[in-house]
Amino acid sequence: MSSPTWLEGVFPALVTPFERADESLDESAFRHLIQFCLPACDGLVTGGTTGEFHTLSRQERKRLVEIAVGEAEGKPVIAGSGASGTTEAIDIAIDAQDAGASALLVVTPYFLHPSDKGVYQHYSQIAARVDLPIILYNIPQVVDRVLPRPVVEDLADIDNVVAIKDSSGDLTYTMEILEFVGDRIQVLIGHDEVVLPALAGGAAGMILASAQIYPEVWQAVKQFVNEGNLTAARNAQRQVQKLSRIFCRHGGGVAVKAALNAMGVRVGRPRAPLKAVGGALSHENRAEIRLELEKIGKIEPKPSDFAYPSGDLADRFSDLNVDAEMIESHLMKVGSGQSGKDINQVQIDIIAGAKSGPLGDAYAVQMTYPIHGREALAAILEPALTIRPATLIMPSLPQRDLRQANMIYGPVQLAISRAIANALADGEITRDDVDNQVMIASVTVHPKALDRHDIYLSALDAATQALQMVTSAVVGDLRTQEVA
Repeated sequence: MSSPTWLEGVFPALVTPFERADESLDESAFRHLIQFCLPACDGLVTGGTTGEFHTLSRQERKRLVEIAVGEAEGKPVIAGSGASGTTEAIDIAIDAQDAGASALLVVTPYFLHPSDKGVYQHYSQIAARVDLPIILYNIPQVVDRVLPRPVVEDLADIDNVVAIKDSSGDLTYTMEILEFVGDRIQVLIGHDEVVLPALAGGAAGMILASAQIYPEVWQAVKQFVNEGNLTAARNAQRQVQKLSRIFCRHGGGVAVKAALNAMGVRVGRPRAPLKAVGGALSHENRAEIRLELEKIGKIEPKPSDFAYPSGDLADRFSDLNVDAEMIESHLMKVGSGQSGKDINQVQIDIIAGAKSGPLGDAYAVQMTYPIHGREALAAILEPALTIRPATLIMPSLPQRDLRQANMIYGPVQLAISRAIANALADGEITRDDVDNQVMIASVTVHPKALDRHDIYLSALDAATQALQMVTSAVVGDLRTQEVA
């Protein structure tokens, strides 16, 4: 049996929707999911890893195939037919054939690992019992075993073994398989992060969890590779690289279900014992998924009343119980800087004053009684190396999740510390300042900021600007300290 040409396409590894109340199959939601992604796909894959096959009964797996065949509008349906036992896998394969599947996706035996000979016999016995094309399935990150290349070589001689799906993400393995059996069976890439290099190396198509989220991107990548336009292919993949990474590394179907639900395609929660949040997928990753979906136009951005602080700089430190009159009377200095573009813009407002004055008291209060969600953190260059003058970094806005907080208590913290160290090295901050002053930096980062490196560069520039204002200001003179 020669490899079907239809395998040279984009196939979504569909999630399996479950009812919220009892975790039974949600057939209506599954149909809607198929209708949602089918137009941009070349076929469908049911009951795979993303489909949580390990939690499905034999009857449920067959039912998924039946529904998919009925909804596929003539496009091929690949049925996940793997099991740890050969007898069970044969039964599931026969069910899929009876349900109208176009091909079978059969995973390497898992849990108790057979010898190479046992792996070969597992596949060969399934192949002998069905007439459908069989796709071998290598996914060592969950099976805990690589499908050995010599076994793949031998299996490639079986008439109805037509392809291998490689989800390992190991391009060395992918290229070895292409080298030894690429002229006999097709190689399908199953790891979303490495689609472009796999296609460029000779892979024929793809079976991906993310193909139900952005199949049009993978269609474009494949077309660009076929045309030899690698620059366009790289640009296409890079726009979804972060989402692809999250899907691959944070629970496959768990993360994909979070994305689909955010897009309004209701597929429910994972089946126990997997958890949508607090387990396989953290709240921070869920927030990042949503932001990435906004970036590629899959969902509308949530309305936001976010704005960078503006107006009189002296009024921006009221949360510290410090006002303009106090700044002037106690010889404090203030400065502000803003740098970066769009959501990577950072604003930093700095106030400096004597340890023995009201700012020193405010410093101590923030260390002892921090404002919830805006907890102040000491500026450090590296662990156990606190910057001097002693400086606190304080978000101007409540941090809604750990992802937001990590932008400030991370790249911004380091950027401010480096800016202070640079000012000290350049003599802009004096030895007297080091010994007798404290500083507090109020930091504003866009709630949707994602790029840690860009945020660091923006914060470094903004902090440098603010420190230049502080160190060059006439003590207590606030007349020029107004920033729009």
